[in-house]
Amino acid sequence: MKRRGMSLALCAAMAMGTIGVVPAMADDVTTITYWVNDRHDSEYMTEMVEKYNKENTDNIYIDMQIITDDYENMISLAYTGGTAPDIIGQSVTLKNFVDNDMLVPLNDYIDADEEYQKVNEPYEHAYEGLNYMDGNLYWVYSGMRSGVRIEYNKDLLEKSGYTEIPKTLDEYIDMAKKITEDGNGEYYGIGFTSSSPFERQLEMMAQVSGIYYYDYVNGKFDFSGYKEILEKGKRFIDEEIAYPDQQGVDNMRALFAEGEFALWGNASQEAGVFTSQLPIEDFEWGVAEVPSLDGEIKGALQTTPSKGYAIMSSSEHPDEAWKVIQYFQSEEFLKGYLENGYCLPITSYMDEKIDKSKIGRLADFSLLDYESVYPAVPTINLTGDDYRTVMWNAIMGYVDVDDAIEDLNTRYNEAYDADIESGSVKRLVIEDYDPLHPSDGTATYLDK
Repeated sequence: MKRRGMSLALCAAMAMGTIGVVPAMADDVTTITYWVNDRHDSEYMTEMVEKYNKENTDNIYIDMQIITDDYENMISLAYTGGTAPDIIGQSVTLKNFVDNDMLVPLNDYIDADEEYQKVNEPYEHAYEGLNYMDGNLYWVYSGMRSGVRIEYNKDLLEKSGYTEIPKTLDEYIDMAKKITEDGNGEYYGIGFTSSSPFERQLEMMAQVSGIYYYDYVNGKFDFSGYKEILEKGKRFIDEEIAYPDQQGVDNMRALFAEGEFALWGNASQEAGVFTSQLPIEDFEWGVAEVPSLDGEIKGALQTTPSKGYAIMSSSEHPDEAWKVIQYFQSEEFLKGYLENGYCLPITSYMDEKIDKSKIGRLADFSLLDYESVYPAVPTINLTGDDYRTVMWNAIMGYVDVDDAIEDLNTRYNEAYDADIESGSVKRLVIEDYDPLHPSDGTATYLDK
């Protein structure tokens, strides 16, 4: 957008302490404003933006602003007020922005650029409801965060006679129990955080067992498949296997790094945590796949694509904005980004181009053949606790397992039906849905 229309956005961003001073520009320079809510990669992004601003021959200046508070709402307000940025990151609800015609489909730009297609494989990573709707691609992802892995203390496992993580949930629980018993109060088999504990291990074990909370084929919520997972998961609490205190994520990470428990569950961000933020120095730690109910993989492990760029429909310079995206997703730019360990490569092309010796322990989290992205489940106006809270309450023994499942099936589907009736959402159906390849099916949106 033009610089004269930036005053409101600049003031808002400056109030949050998110931008620096923007230098005066010559009249023939086009400023492309980019709002991002990522801080973890800001050093590299800032360096590369400065490089582009000095060296590009298209008379384009990138004004990158870090907006960490209320990101999606800030963008919506700026759009309504006529001060929206030209480019935004992918951390917004696609349906809301598409329904309000706030984004530019990128298909035409992509189709005209063979180099971009080669490097980014855009149509191979078009995910329904996430970056793709009604045949339109609104942003292309640069990388991927892995699904959950089991990080484990090799020393504590070996003390109890184990050298690897078992393939079945029962064996996994038995191992954790033996480690706790051998620890005799000095250390424990497993630790759970107070922040979304169900999601970090047991929910992912359900996924690879072919269990998911949305029935894509029939277009409804269905939590019935979780019963066995919940009943087995209760053992961690009932048999006093787990570390006795559930604290915040950072505190539990610190306890794991100190050797207080043997098993921890989280995704590829732990590579940096346990090598830089909380470096593990007193024991060797490993990374393993999550177990399933019977040792077989029957469903995809959910992974999270990252770092996409969208063009706002209000931009007065969409062609120049696309040139910026071309730069952000060029081979040279991505090679440096990935080799700095900010995320895993999402494309086979970039996976072959990067020097994996530079990414350290992130290599242990390399994507598995059965990892995939699930189609976005419709967002509903739910009353009461969400399913992850209810299921963890069942594991803790605060609510009966059968009652928890019945409650979730009732509340979620009643809310879904009401939202469909009101027209605020449509029913998502994927008749050819395959749990091992969830993103490959054809989505249909129904009005009833």
